[in-house]
Amino acid sequence: MPLNESLRAQIETSLSDLDGLIRRGHEVHDVVAGHPSDGPAIAATRAWQEDCGVTVNQLSGGSKSHWLARSFSEALLVRSAAGNAVEGAAMAEIVKRLLDVLEQAVASLSAMDGDKGAGASEYSPAVEVPVPRRFEFVHNAVLRPVLEEAYNDSRHALEQGDYDLSLRISCGILEAIVTDALEHKGLSTLAAADAPAGKLADKIGDWSFNLRLAVAERAGLIRGGCARLPRVARTYRDHTDANNDAINDDRSGPSATVYERDARQVRQVLHVVMRDLDPGR
Repeated sequence: MPLNESLRAQIETSLSDLDGLIRRGHEVHDVVAGHPSDGPAIAATRAWQEDCGVTVNQLSGGSKSHWLARSFSEALLVRSAAGNAVEGAAMAEIVKRLLDVLEQAVASLSAMDGDKGAGASEYSPAVEVPVPRRFEFVHNAVLRPVLEEAYNDSRHALEQGDYDLSLRISCGILEAIVTDALEHKGLSTLAAADAPAGKLADKIGDWSFNLRLAVAERAGLIRGGCARLPRVARTYRDHTDANNDAINDDRSGPSATVYERDARQVRQVLHVVMRDLDPGR
């Protein structure tokens, strides 16, 4: 039976995510294999592993017993010839094993996309392609599809090398979901969380980005993940001129060049905050 357009679009999105992860995986593998003790290389590899985990969780429907989730967990443990788990396994070896898991997911999804029926990959019956539910925790239902589209736009911008655009979209998503959580909490509750008294008369939407993050943290809505936001992200609203074009200059002023690591770090913080606001994800 041919796939309907909605399912095909979901598969294509998942394949695009996997392709980006695989390309990044080969890059971090080459770096960490040559410089296994390099701090930035280790940090980049761990960030990649975290992004792999998010994608695997989505494809496996959040089930730890799903073959893809189990393969992912197994890949994090390198075993000795006797079959015992080896602690402190070489990071390059773990990256290689995770790449194999991602390739299995690609093969499975590609088989579904190709509508090969009985001749499809042995993994195809197990892979789930759920309707994206990343923002089901957002109380304003009207925002959910907008945020989903923005999330995909941020990823595509990152893949295309438009780091400034990716960062600004990710920050906009972060601001929107924190604002939604604050508004749902209510000003009376926020007053107890030491929200500035002078600001309680204002709409939360009029608060600065940094104030919203600080109050959300003090109110216990989010934890300390936002401390990892780069400075350029905290001032993301200042990165456009009157024509809404990105301004790129030195990093000491109110506007600054946005590098790849900045855009990726903001998406990592976004994932952390999403988990804070939706503990069951």
